[in-house]
Amino acid sequence: MSDIFGSPQNFARLGEVLSVMAAFLWAISVVLFRVAGEKVHPLGMNLFKNVLAVVLLVPTMAVFGEFASPGLSPGSSLWLVLSGLISIALSDTLFFMALNKLGAGLTAIVDCAYSPFVIGLSFVFLGERMNAVQTAGTALIVLAVVMITRRKSELPIPRRTLLAGIGLGIAALFFQAVGIVMFKPLLGGASILKVTFLRMAGGAAGVALAVAVHPRRRAIVRPIFSKKTILILLPASLLASYFSNVIWIGGMKYTLASIASALNQLNTIFIFALAAIFLKERITPLKLAAITLAFAGAMLVSVRF
Repeated sequence: MSDIFGSPQNFARLGEVLSVMAAFLWAISVVLFRVAGEKVHPLGMNLFKNVLAVVLLVPTMAVFGEFASPGLSPGSSLWLVLSGLISIALSDTLFFMALNKLGAGLTAIVDCAYSPFVIGLSFVFLGERMNAVQTAGTALIVLAVVMITRRKSELPIPRRTLLAGIGLGIAALFFQAVGIVMFKPLLGGASILKVTFLRMAGGAAGVALAVAVHPRRRAIVRPIFSKKTILILLPASLLASYFSNVIWIGGMKYTLASIASALNQLNTIFIFALAAIFLKERITPLKLAAITLAFAGAMLVSVRF
C-alpha cells in the first residue's frame, strides 16, 4: 500500500512542500502553546499533546491499512520509541519551559540552533561533513544568540530568566537533533504513520512516567481540563503533534535532510511574525537584527555542495 502522501513521483517537490507546511503549522502551535503555558505546566502540555496524537493516530493508521501491512522489526520499533523518549518527551518539555521564559519571539531566535545540531550530530554518527559555508552559518547563529544576551535595555525579561530560557532552548534543540539522527536512517523503508506513532508513543510514555512520579502531579494535570485552557491547548496539540508531526516526517522522508531542515527553519520567521501580530510581542531593533542573522545562518548551515 502507498504511504499516506502517495508517491513522490506523482507530486514534484513533495518533500519540500511538506517541509514548508510543517514549519507553518508548528509556528501557529507555538504561539498557542505560549498562551496555554501561562496556565499549564510544560509537562502537562507535553503530556496532553502526545496522548492526543497517539489516540488519533490509531484510527488514522486503521483507515490507511497500516495494521495489515508489514511491520518494522522489533529492534527498529524499539529504536523509534527511544527516539520519541529523547526528542519528544525530553526535548519538547524543555522547549515549553524555554517558551514560557522567553516568549515566542526570542524562542524563535534560539530555535535557529536546530540545523547546526542536526548537521553536527550527522557529522559524528552518519558520516556527513560540514563545509565552510555551513561553518559560517553556525557562527551567525551563535552571534545572534549572543546578541540577545547583551543588550538589557531592549529585552523585556530579567537577564537570569533570559539565560535560563536560552539554556533550556538549546538543550531542547540538541535532544531534538539526537532523536532525528536516530530515526532518519529508518525512514527509507518505513511507513510515515508507523514512524510517527512509535515516536509519539515513546514520547507519551516518557512524559506520563515523569508526571506520575512528580510530587505536584495533580497540579500539573488539573489545569489541562479548564474550559479556557482546553480551547487553546486542543488546537495547539492537534497542529503540533498530529498534523505537523506527520507532515514533518513526510518532508524528511521525501527530500534530503539538509533541504528539509532549511525549509523547517522557516518556522523562525513564521513564529516571529505571528508573535508580533497575535501576542503583541514588541519588535525591537535588537530582536530584528538577531532574527535576521539567525535565519541567514540557518540557511547557510543547510547549504551543500
